[in-house]
Amino acid sequence: MIRKLLLAVATLVACMGMALAQVDVNKADQAALDSVKGIGPAKSKAIMAERAKGEFKDWADFEQRVKGIGEKNAIKLSEAGLMVNGKARDGAAAPRKEAARK
Repeated sequence: MIRKLLLAVATLVACMGMALAQVDVNKADQAALDSVKGIGPAKSKAIMAERAKGEFKDWADFEQRVKGIGEKNAIKLSEAGLMVNGKARDGAAAPRKEAARK
């Protein structure tokens, strides 16, 4: 019983750490992109397809090339931990721990 409880706590801590992780759109694999709140399998597939044509230069390039990513969506994704070339989107708040837990 104690082992199961410890395993559950360890799993929870690991998941919280992954949720707070920063994901660079130019370096991440499809699974890492899927882990960002707001990106599902279809969107991560579209991102990977566009990235195959060449890395994203900046957020403006990312927004222009990936269908369905506009300014508001880009800000939300940045707040969820997505980065382009190691940079958060201008206008985005720093990722919040509370948002990562939801």
